[in-house]
Amino acid sequence: MLIHLFAMFLLVGLVSFGGGYAMIPLIQEEILKRYHWMEAGQLADIVAVAGMSPGPIATNIAVAVGYQQAGWLGAALAALAVVLPSFALILAAGKLFFRYRDHPRVAAAFYGLRAVVVGLIVYAAVSFARHAGLWTGTPDWRTWCQIAIFAGSLFSLIYLHKHPFVVILLSGLVGIALYG
Repeated sequence: MLIHLFAMFLLVGLVSFGGGYAMIPLIQEEILKRYHWMEAGQLADIVAVAGMSPGPIATNIAVAVGYQQAGWLGAALAALAVVLPSFALILAAGKLFFRYRDHPRVAAAFYGLRAVVVGLIVYAAVSFARHAGLWTGTPDWRTWCQIAIFAGSLFSLIYLHKHPFVVILLSGLVGIALYG
């Protein structure tokens, strides 16, 4: 188990570009489909808690999944595995990147990478929305409430410029009021 856990998060850290949220689709694929370590709802809950916790979301997810699968040692190994590739890459390639970052081909590559990162984040959001019940064949009152919470959260973040922590806290309170 520890070897699989370390290898999986090492792979995630190695092939994922664009930050923690861009890693979520690969984390989903590995945890839900390849290893079947948990249900989609459990992972969605972990991602929600990881997103509102201090620190990088990918590291927080790795710690939570590692702990759930193998206790404290699993948490430590998963966290190490997910940060090790970027740590090593930045150490090794940092000097080259800063030397050539203004090169037209390097700049062009980063335009493409920025676009794919946005696509990966949207894909992760849509996937989690499906597992949260926002896209079902026959929507019920819970679905409409979740859509309203989603829309209100998005509006608060984009137009009212509310801090994400405040939006998360208020959404949780609304969830308690509606579903509790």
